[in-house]
Parts: sequence; C-alpha cells; structure tokens
Amino acid sequence: MRAGSAPTAVATMSALRESVRNTSEIMTHALPTLSLFGMPLAHVDENALLDHMFGELSHARGGWLVTANLDHLHRYANDPALRTLYADADVIVADGMPLVWASQVLGSPLPERVAGSALIYRFAERAAREGRSLYLLGGELGAAEGAASVLCERSPGLRIAGCSSPRVHTPATAAELAEIRAELTRTRPDLVLVGLGSPKQEHLIAALRADFPAAWMVGVGISFSFVSGGVARAPAWMRRTGLEWTHRLSQEPRRLARRYLLNDLPFVFRLFAHAAGRRIRDRP
Repeated sequence: MRAGSAPTAVATMSALRESVRNTSEIMTHALPTLSLFGMPLAHVDENALLDHMFGELSHARGGWLVTANLDHLHRYANDPALRTLYADADVIVADGMPLVWASQVLGSPLPERVAGSALIYRFAERAAREGRSLYLLGGELGAAEGAASVLCERSPGLRIAGCSSPRVHTPATAAELAEIRAELTRTRPDLVLVGLGSPKQEHLIAALRADFPAAWMVGVGISFSFVSGGVARAPAWMRRTGLEWTHRLSQEPRRLARRYLLNDLPFVFRLFAHAAGRRIRDRP
C-alpha cells in the first residue's frame, strides 16, 4: 500500500457512511404513495400530513405541497410540460373525491380527501401551537388580509409573517420574482400559502422554492376568499359527496364551464377505467 492511501481509504469510507446515513434519513421521512396516471399521491390523512410537514420544519427542511384535484390530474395526464412541473413537488395529496374514489377502485384506498381549503385552517392551528409563521401570497385584493384576520381570530398566537396580492404572469417575470423573493427573504415565513390558481401558483412556487429550502410552499387556489368570506364555500354534504364542483360552477359559470364540463367530467370516466384496468392487470 502506498503512503497516504490509508487516510484516503478512511476518508472514502467515512464519506460513504455519511451518504448512506443521509439517504436513510431521507427515506425515513418519505411518505407512502400510490400512482394515478403516474402522479404519486401521498397515502396520508390530514393529521399524518401535518405531522410530516411540521416534523420536517423542526429539522429546518421545507418542501412543496400540491393539493391535487381532478383538474390537476387531468392536466398532469395530458400535458407533458405540467407533468414535468409537478414532478418537482415533494408531496402531492388528493384534494378531490374522484381521486379518492379512483384509489378505492384501484384497491389501495386513500384514507381521506385532503383539501387545501380545509388545510389552511389546520396549518394555522398547528403553526400557532408550534410558534411557526404563515405568509399569505395572492388571492383577490384584500382576500389575503381578510383570511389572515380570520385565521388569527380562530388560532390565537398565530404569527402572520405578511400578506400580499401581487400581479403575477404565467410564468412570472424576473421583476415579479425578484419582488416576491425580496419580500419572503425579509419576512422569513415557515409556510407560504400561494393563492393564485393553478397552474400559475405552481409555476411561481417552482421558481421560488430553491431560494427558501427551510419553508413549505403550498398552492391553495381560491382558499383566501373562502376563509375571508368573499366567496361562499359549498355545503359540507356537497364536499363529502364530491359535488363541490357544481357549487363552484354555479358561482362562476362562464369561467369554469369549459374546464368542468368539457375537460374534467369526461376525464372522470377515463380515470375510473384506468384504475379498474390497473387493478385487473395487477391481480395475482
């Protein structure tokens, strides 16, 4: 053995052990998933998701959470560019009863629907309890501030790092990104809730997340308006039975008719056929 080779070998073995340790740690924190059209949906309920996210925050690790409904899955299945975009998300959950039903057809039922419009309240409760902060980004003018007020009233002690409703293109311009990046750098939130609608909010998160590795970023769509009272949410029975989309359609028929009736509704049948076919093929 040449002089100096032993220390080199020791250093190499040490590096390998460190690599294995880091890989093991990452695997320990991974969530179980099931696949629909290749989209990996986390097999978790709300409580398990919150435990995962806030557990990661305790280790100064953030991430990107996507709450995927039928429209998200439809675009994922048909648009390669969006499939690539969503592939960078750390966790994707089923925010839509058709996705939950399809998992049942597949034979691997998801525990429950994990809706972004409900998670926003749970984030606030958990953040208040653990001394974490929220930043509300996007929404209609005044909706983020209104939502922040409601959340603080419901969860005393909650820290709101800030609120803003900037104009953002799809994708965001360099100037828009610089302004938002500067604001988040100044306020240093633990969770950034982005209410810009999909896929605009996902494009923005993808562009920003590398700059804030210790924060969780979540697209919440119209949730700020739900929380602030600017838009009425569907009754609980409609949410449970998967009919929330009809309530939203009645509120914004001109904007949502094409998406819901011409794109998403036919896709439901394709989704169930896909799940049933996979179950048959995977049968021992």
